[in-house]
Amino acid sequence: MRRRRFVWMVAPAVAFVAVMVGFPFVDTLWLSGFAFHFGAAPHAVGLGNYRLLLGDDKFWNGLWITFYLYAIALIAQLVLGLYLALLLNRMRRFSKVLRSLLISPFVLPPVVVGLMWLVILDPSIGAANYLLTALGLPPSLWLASPGLVVPTIALIDTWQWTPFIALILLAGLQALPADVFEAAAIDGAHGFALLRRVTLPLLAPSIVTAATLRSVDLLRFFDVIYVTTQGGPGDASETLNIYGFRQGFVFLNIGYACALMIALTVLVLAVVGLLARLRRTVAW
Repeated sequence: MRRRRFVWMVAPAVAFVAVMVGFPFVDTLWLSGFAFHFGAAPHAVGLGNYRLLLGDDKFWNGLWITFYLYAIALIAQLVLGLYLALLLNRMRRFSKVLRSLLISPFVLPPVVVGLMWLVILDPSIGAANYLLTALGLPPSLWLASPGLVVPTIALIDTWQWTPFIALILLAGLQALPADVFEAAAIDGAHGFALLRRVTLPLLAPSIVTAATLRSVDLLRFFDVIYVTTQGGPGDASETLNIYGFRQGFVFLNIGYACALMIALTVLVLAVVGLLARLRRTVAW
């Protein structure tokens, strides 16, 4: 009787997930097996779209840019987030105020963040080039430079989401057992040695959790890129998500766009699966 009641309680949530998540995924998977352009009759091609995908240079370029952006943004956010978490953990005054301030960047809508940084990084009137000039440094093209555009987008995302990682790691730090640190201090562990040999190993599950949460967002990063560069200049910041959007909503190649999105979904699930396995390992 209790089990039947439990099933009826969770059934609405399961049905909601099945309709809102399962149906779009299955429909996308189905459409990826068709050559389907708006205005023309679709016809089945089986795995044809996936074969085209493997021979598409723009797909491989988008995959490289996706991983490049993912790597530099995730590393920067984990390093800076850990540094902020350690600082906040040592603070005794104003820590609550600073935690409240840290929330503000990642509660902003991504479109607002993109527009704000678009103005700041404007080569002519932006504050970033004004500061560089004031310091005697040459101005930069930022988002208009093929070589700088991906690091610049990573900088924007790092500004917005480093506080999120810092708060996760701060919670992890405050949950660590104090007696371990007391014993390490008695044994003479201080400073960087204490961080490397005690703090980081104990904090590893929290670090991997933060990396997992950010990996899901970074691998499907779209909003800020579309607002600031739309994949440009040229295709220098055209991630798989932006390339799939262009194929589907600009060139109206729906079947191929669905194949790209399935490939991106598999990529996200693979990375999250690896991080989940890593978390089980470090948790031991």
